[in-house]
Amino acid sequence: MSRFSNKVVVVTGGTSGIGLATAKAFVAEGASVFITGRRQEALDAAVKAIGGDITGVRGDMSKLADIDRLYDAVQQRYAQIDVVFANAGGGSFAPLGAIDEAHFDETFATNVKGVLFTVQKALPLLRDGGSVVLTGSVTGSTGNPAFSVYSATKAAVRNFARNWILDLKDRHIRVNVVSPGVIETAGLNDLFGGGAQAEGVKTGMVASIPAGRVGKPEDVADAVLFLASDAASFVNGAELFVDGGMTQI
Repeated sequence: MSRFSNKVVVVTGGTSGIGLATAKAFVAEGASVFITGRRQEALDAAVKAIGGDITGVRGDMSKLADIDRLYDAVQQRYAQIDVVFANAGGGSFAPLGAIDEAHFDETFATNVKGVLFTVQKALPLLRDGGSVVLTGSVTGSTGNPAFSVYSATKAAVRNFARNWILDLKDRHIRVNVVSPGVIETAGLNDLFGGGAQAEGVKTGMVASIPAGRVGKPEDVADAVLFLASDAASFVNGAELFVDGGMTQI
């Protein structure tokens, strides 16, 4: 029997990159999976690419009404949720001195507000003994030029886990963080300027990765499924870096 047979899983930001790879992995292991995305075209394409027991719900997780619509869709089919992977997020570069209010508000709305209410609004459906996995980042633990706002949001996400395991201890719901490093995704390529420029940046960063390569979305998906599984039943409030060792040196 697969690890997630008869389990219901929610993956926000599931139309590309890490979210898409993780949704695929959960479906492959027997789960019924709900994914979200802001663009209907991308959502439809992801559902088709994943196949199996997958449902797409269009929504922006920084908007509480969209989160409500997500869980309404789940509740129409299932009585409970077993795993929430709060993955939706994003960011852009802005050095101190050039940070404007819109940049701050958008980044915190998606990465902090969205994660908070994605988890909080799941609680009535999330089963006792269930699992929550949050997407952090190596940037939450390291200094990065022109990336302070994004980095601050990921530090906040990491501290959500530390606190929520206390709030949820009576329900035995585990909360952990997966923190990717340099992962081959469309979002990262866009952040690095796309095309040859992005490839050059990533190649330059490989020197700081002891594993000697850029990561794949599937590397992160494997970590998420471990944290969500019974194999991690005594792992709680932890941050698992999936970065080839770059944060450890």
